[in-house]
Amino acid sequence: MLNFIRDMDKFIMNKSYLLNELNAIKNAMRIYRQQVAHLVLVNKTLFYPLLEVTFNTSDKISIKAAWVLELVCESNIDLLAPHLSYFCNNLNKVSFDSAVRPVSKINLFIAKAYFQNTSTAINKYLKDEHIRLIIETGFDWLITNQKVATKVYAMEMLFYLGYYKSWVHPELKLIIEQNMAFETCGYQARGKKILHKINKL
Repeated sequence: MLNFIRDMDKFIMNKSYLLNELNAIKNAMRIYRQQVAHLVLVNKTLFYPLLEVTFNTSDKISIKAAWVLELVCESNIDLLAPHLSYFCNNLNKVSFDSAVRPVSKINLFIAKAYFQNTSTAINKYLKDEHIRLIIETGFDWLITNQKVATKVYAMEMLFYLGYYKSWVHPELKLIIEQNMAFETCGYQARGKKILHKINKL
């Protein structure tokens, strides 16, 4: 019981410290986000509190947490692996535009690590249920009113995971083709590349 209380006290202290650091981020410039990301990478006990703040979507501090989480996962995706159930089960809660983009990029990191076999931790922890939730969220982002970067990351992520779920590539192709005429140049450029890859399969 005493160990549990100590662990809880440590978690609260870590979260309080993290919130102070997140609040100090002036804007979305990488240099400010990177400073906090470095703290998390050095002190890995801050990772779960960062994850928790990211999905506390009633508070706008979750946007800054998502910015930092993206950079942490870019540097070390293995940190996320033991928490994939928590991450995937909360994906549909993210609503702020500025938070959806980094979270969609993290989904891409997961898909690439799994497909390219570059993370033994992701390969160990990523389950069918996680893949299902990531795919569902990716398609939701593609067919709803999201920023172009979010859609670009989603279509690329879906392309990778389409190797594991055979229905994904045909559905992804259909959505891209239907949306191409109405989307931005950035969407069209990436969409053409993804369509080219799918057509070559």
